[in-house]
Amino acid sequence: MSTMTETGRAEAREAETDHAAPTEPSGELEGGKFLTFSLGEEEYGIEILKVREIIGMMPITSVPRTPDYVEGVLNLRGQVIPVIDLRRKFEMPAVEASDETCIIVVQSSGVRMGAIVDSVDEVLDIPTDDLTDAPALGADVNTDHLLGIGKTEESVKLLLDIDRILADVDELDVDEETAEA
Repeated sequence: MSTMTETGRAEAREAETDHAAPTEPSGELEGGKFLTFSLGEEEYGIEILKVREIIGMMPITSVPRTPDYVEGVLNLRGQVIPVIDLRRKFEMPAVEASDETCIIVVQSSGVRMGAIVDSVDEVLDIPTDDLTDAPALGADVNTDHLLGIGKTEESVKLLLDIDRILADVDELDVDEETAEA
């Protein structure tokens, strides 16, 4: 029995050695498809599997006593979902909504939410080899919201951890309204 355990450990070490490349990001970041969008001049990406749909701007009802970045809630085909403004969440200057401004509806931690963005660009397939960890930018800069950086031929995309970004909104108790709708 101890021989099988030692063999199992040796196989596990060999598998780790075969798959671990020094340039690969650590943690959970893997290549795949990402929906890319813009906020100002910056380009971002969200894992496509978290995206449910993209909708144009529609009436949003304000919710009192919520953080500044929470735009409110909207009724999407009978389902009430919270909507945040990613510009405000990232403390970027506000801009007038344009024809390209839209809401990306995501499913995060079992909750459906909307995120207002300046424009949606495209779906990119970014291989693991073209991903790097989010850089450490100093003690005063919080990069917890970044999964990593995706490199493309023309630019880099900041890949967002949508679960962490939207975690604060989870506390709004909109879940109960969503379940009843």
